[in-house]
Amino acid sequence: MSMDSVEHQIDRWRAAVLRGRAVDGGDADELEGHLREQIEELESAGLSGDEAFLIAVKRLGEVDLITAEFAREHSDRLWKQLVMSHPDESGRQSVLTMLGFAVLTAVLIQVARLLAQVPGSSSPWFLRDLSLFVLPVLAAYFAVVRRMPRRPAVGLVGAVAVLAVAVNVFPFPPGSSTDLLVAIHLPFALWFVVGVAYVGGDLRSAARRMDFIRFTGEWAIYYALIALGGAVLLGLTGLVLTPIAPGAIQEVMTWVVPSGAAGAVVVAAWLVEEKKSVIENLAPVLTAIFTPLFAVMLLVSAIGYLVAGVGRDFDRDLLTVFDVLLLVVLGLVVYGISARDTNRPAGLMDVLRLVAVIAAVVLDVLVLGSMLARVGEFGFTANRVAALGLNVVLLVNLVVTAWLIARLLAGKAPAVRLERWQTGYLPVFAGWVLVVVLVVPLLFGFA
Repeated sequence: MSMDSVEHQIDRWRAAVLRGRAVDGGDADELEGHLREQIEELESAGLSGDEAFLIAVKRLGEVDLITAEFAREHSDRLWKQLVMSHPDESGRQSVLTMLGFAVLTAVLIQVARLLAQVPGSSSPWFLRDLSLFVLPVLAAYFAVVRRMPRRPAVGLVGAVAVLAVAVNVFPFPPGSSTDLLVAIHLPFALWFVVGVAYVGGDLRSAARRMDFIRFTGEWAIYYALIALGGAVLLGLTGLVLTPIAPGAIQEVMTWVVPSGAAGAVVVAAWLVEEKKSVIENLAPVLTAIFTPLFAVMLLVSAIGYLVAGVGRDFDRDLLTVFDVLLLVVLGLVVYGISARDTNRPAGLMDVLRLVAVIAAVVLDVLVLGSMLARVGEFGFTANRVAALGLNVVLLVNLVVTAWLIARLLAGKAPAVRLERWQTGYLPVFAGWVLVVVLVVPLLFGFA
């Protein structure tokens, strides 16, 4: 290994140490000094630079252990990680860019709301188009910060334009089922647009697609935290205004809630990227807590419904609940897989994932049986087609996931196969969402 290569490896090691956040620049300098001393000592004993670097890192300790030790000794630093960690020009530019896009989406939401209140305007379009004023802005934010090449960027603009024109040209009658289906599925279609921007248009990379899955889970956690904080702020604001201006509370909420909810979409995305190490430590813990709980709940539910029988008493509301449950379980399993060390041997958590997935498969089969019975009795409707397609897509994913986890537990397949399966299946979900948004309304005459 050449001297330049050794320096490159040291730079990468130092960057890994600093990602721990509990280690500051001074601590990293001290650790790097010890590392260099070890390398020089080993090289003087006749080892090559490559061998000296690897042995020195091993002697110094694993990066996670080092940062954990510093975290215990300097725990106060961990409370300072929500402040700006890049006080230089690039850090300020990052904040300004984020704020610019957050303000843009907040303004767009209010403009759309006001237009929807114009006399003669049909207000249902506002709820249907709500995601069009937020998620394309988030996609544009990533396209800018990722310096996305022009050709895929133009393709994304075209995709958003097609979706926007289609859902607003379709002649939905008031209260139609297809209008509601589009309103529900359009945000998911646009989230896949955000995903393309997030990976910089590099759709062929399984690693980049897995990065987007991790981002989605981390974004959801940050957004939930922001929403909780915002709810507390609004509640206190209402209490403060009640004695002096009770009539102003509704007006304040009308302006603050939509803008805050829209702007927080971009802010949460920025936090994921800027404070990745903070949430990377939290997300696996949450996964480890909720996977066993969901596994037990799903297992009990599956046994209960099998014993009691569901048949045609499985009404539409319950079908919706179980569809949401299956999606949450799949998301929990996928995110757990993404946070899993692919080199770690199978363990108890993989067993629990398998239990959760098998129970979810049983429930999905019960749901599908009930849906097919309804179709046989009452025929196809737009809602039934959308739900049936979603459950078939979920069932295929869950069955293969269970098979791969079982092979992992048997030592016949590596964990990376699970990651590749989930990242490779993303286009299937995206394709079905687009079918519901663009094709199902046409098939059922916008009823």
